[in-house]
Amino acid sequence: MPMLEVIDIHTYYGNIHALKGISLTVEQGEIVTLIGGNGAGKTTTLRSISNLHKPRHGTILLSGEDLAPYKPHQVVSKGVSMVPEGRGVFARLSVEENLDMGAYIRNDKPQIQQDLERVFQVFPRLKERRKQVAGTLSGGEQQMLAIGRALMAHPRLLLLDEPSMGLAPILVEGIFETVQTINREGTTILLVEQNALMALSIAHRGYVMQTGRIVLQDSAENLQKNEMVQKAYLGIE
Repeated sequence: MPMLEVIDIHTYYGNIHALKGISLTVEQGEIVTLIGGNGAGKTTTLRSISNLHKPRHGTILLSGEDLAPYKPHQVVSKGVSMVPEGRGVFARLSVEENLDMGAYIRNDKPQIQQDLERVFQVFPRLKERRKQVAGTLSGGEQQMLAIGRALMAHPRLLLLDEPSMGLAPILVEGIFETVQTINREGTTILLVEQNALMALSIAHRGYVMQTGRIVLQDSAENLQKNEMVQKAYLGIE
């Protein structure tokens, strides 16, 4: 049974039909990436899975359980945590307070402390700045904080929306190395990313989206070799 199964979902913004029958699966332990241009529906797919924007039709299953009845915070408690596009840190709170907010649905204090130490192990920079106000962090540090905050919910499935956006190339490499580390430690990942080359280099499988539909799916290795993907998303003529 897949950890995540999205079956023929249709999501609307008013009368705009944003997702037109999206179906995908994510197996336990995988990194799966969604690639596509602006407006393809990648972020809407993640928001639909999180129930931040409920689909009108279709089914989303987490380990076989239908997520439709649950509110977004209940989806988090089921094991799905999302790092939003643009990071969305609480700018006036400290690094440590932001991380505490990630664990707001939990009451297992010893495990919360263990997860905090894990975040500091993955992101030593955050430990150095634990008392610093989040709004004064660099873009790369804020991205680390956004991922760390999501990990504090102790997710089984981590949804990452454009983690490289606005970051210098050297920082992008570090963020993606961290994503791989998090995956190796047992967290399944669904990654939305415009940097298709980087995303496919770390993913196991990928889906290509265009105008609210999935037009191609394959192993990440095969997608890198696909002529359409090379021309449209990898800059290879």
